[in-house]
Amino acid sequence: MTPSKRRQGTRGARKPVKTTMADYAMSFERLGQWMSERARSPTLPHPRATSLSMLDGAVAAVVAGPVSMPPEEWVCPLLGVDPDAFNRDTEEFSAIAATLMRHNAISETLSTRPESFEPLFVRSPDGEVDPQPWCMGFYAVMKLRLLVWSRLFSPDRTEHTLLRPILHCVDDAGRPALPPATRSPGTPPLARHDWRDIPAKVEALRQFWMPIRFKPGA
Repeated sequence: MTPSKRRQGTRGARKPVKTTMADYAMSFERLGQWMSERARSPTLPHPRATSLSMLDGAVAAVVAGPVSMPPEEWVCPLLGVDPDAFNRDTEEFSAIAATLMRHNAISETLSTRPESFEPLFVRSPDGEVDPQPWCMGFYAVMKLRLLVWSRLFSPDRTEHTLLRPILHCVDDAGRPALPPATRSPGTPPLARHDWRDIPAKVEALRQFWMPIRFKPGA
């Protein structure tokens, strides 16, 4: 998906022809700066993903989720852009392209080398891991199709364990994603380092949803 090609002039140096998504995409580091700047804008719509870690979690939820989502459905709210931005060769589309490339990279990793999947967690200078922004991004995408995801919310279901390391974080409104009332008394408390289980849980979620996601007519 690339914006419509513009006719090039005959005078002056020609610009390199853009033919692939990589040609349009800004760097991943620049994407983080772009989201931060966008989030502070007094006039532009703010992105739901305000950091690379949050965006990474959101993209992982798209890849591992129960349904195949059109890019406009999840990219637009995450970046705070209009669907029409997909059709214009602008900085917004450069951010879109970088996001879609991240999606493709995570999808390829989970499909071919799932054991090497590494979520982009925030790390402090002393090495302490903060999975909260990543989990917030994951949950932001879950909320776009919450009815389908709710199948995993009941603590009485075995598959609920697939979400526990992710949902112990807070959502983007600062609330626990799963209120304490929904947890059964026998549910063990989460350990401090349960974030280490998240990479394997993401792949397990992808495998769990695969029969539904790729069911004909779904």
